[in-house]
Amino acid sequence: MSTSTGFVVAIPARYASTRLPGKPLQLLAGEPLVLHVARRALAAGADEVWVATDDARVREALAGTPVQVAMTSPEHPSGTDRLAECAALAGWDAARVVVNLQGDEPFAPVSGIQAVAALAAQPGVDLATLCAPVADVETLLDPNAVKVVRNVEGDALYFSRAPVPWPRDAFARSRDVMPDGEWWRHIGIYGYRVDFLKQFAAMPPGRLEQIEMLEQLRVLEAGHRVAVGIAREPFPPGVDTPEDLARAQTRLAAGE
Repeated sequence: MSTSTGFVVAIPARYASTRLPGKPLQLLAGEPLVLHVARRALAAGADEVWVATDDARVREALAGTPVQVAMTSPEHPSGTDRLAECAALAGWDAARVVVNLQGDEPFAPVSGIQAVAALAAQPGVDLATLCAPVADVETLLDPNAVKVVRNVEGDALYFSRAPVPWPRDAFARSRDVMPDGEWWRHIGIYGYRVDFLKQFAAMPPGRLEQIEMLEQLRVLEAGHRVAVGIAREPFPPGVDTPEDLARAQTRLAAGE
């Protein structure tokens, strides 16, 4: 799948991480994690790939690569804020499509990056993102696996850490068996035009966002359109802990 217009990929890469200190520079097959993520963006055909970081060590690690680096404030509370500053530093125009690819996704499928860019380029879409089917009841009940409910047009109605919609009759019988029906897990990759990225970053946190601790709810609560595509390929787990890093090493060694 390709987009009819060009797009850029911006990767927020804050150096400090509670669960995996120095995460962007953790080595995966001998190279920094952030470089693996950037290569996925380059493979997707992005016109430009930027890393927005707060640490000169990340910039130094990317020297000599096609990746451009924006040195952003260490005070940003979220990746969205960091990318808004990156957009200003890069000088992108208001209509430029930007894909926000998380800095801990070294296996993000090319098709997923392209799909988000294509969705974000559609008229009337403020925010674009992806989802995948929930295949087991453990994921459905897991608060760390964010669920999304879509309308018939494929736009988001709500995001939640709870199993939504709630399968009343099935869960009245048992919560150990996956109920019949469709449930969707949100995949945390985003696309938007630069003008909306800046608008998003300037919005105050929403009430629902503060309850669920899900930034995308800020957009929905403010009445904006969020288009949710279905991922054509799985998004393997990201790297957020030392255990995740070890699993990623194993995956690479197996040639996946």
